[in-house]
Amino acid sequence: MMSTGSRLRQIGWAVALSICITGFVALTFRVNAVKSEVRLAERQIIALEREKQLLETEFQTRANQQQLADWNRLEFGYEAPTAKQYLENERQLAALGVPRGIGAPDPIRVARAPVAAEEEGLLAMVSPLTGEALEDNQPAREKDEPRSPMSAQRSLADRLAMDNPLRGASVEVNE
Repeated sequence: MMSTGSRLRQIGWAVALSICITGFVALTFRVNAVKSEVRLAERQIIALEREKQLLETEFQTRANQQQLADWNRLEFGYEAPTAKQYLENERQLAALGVPRGIGAPDPIRVARAPVAAEEEGLLAMVSPLTGEALEDNQPAREKDEPRSPMSAQRSLADRLAMDNPLRGASVEVNE
């Protein structure tokens, strides 16, 4: 009899131990799940705080813009640019130039050395892998044709400084 009671006691202890281990594992998983939810909530709080700070900064900036716009309108008389104030190209800009008046100061001139790329035209294309110059793929007719004096090969300053070869070619159109 002694062996049967002892055997039942051992089985009882084994069942109790396995129930305790199962409960411990389940409780550990539940604790880790709650911890991950807390971390996720903390990250969301931090993200919302950053978004709130960004919105506050934007609100303050827009409030300052309104204040600056009021000052510009009332104190200085500034207005926002309109679409008709923009120029289409450099020819319209050149057309705005007027001759200097009598007694006007000399214009400020800036010295500029020509860059080798401007003298030769476009730079040679170089392969990024080998570093060797690629073959010139332009058709022969483009190379041999003389370029227009108003071509983009020259800088804008050079094109504006020269006489306009297109001035005599303008035609009036009657509607």
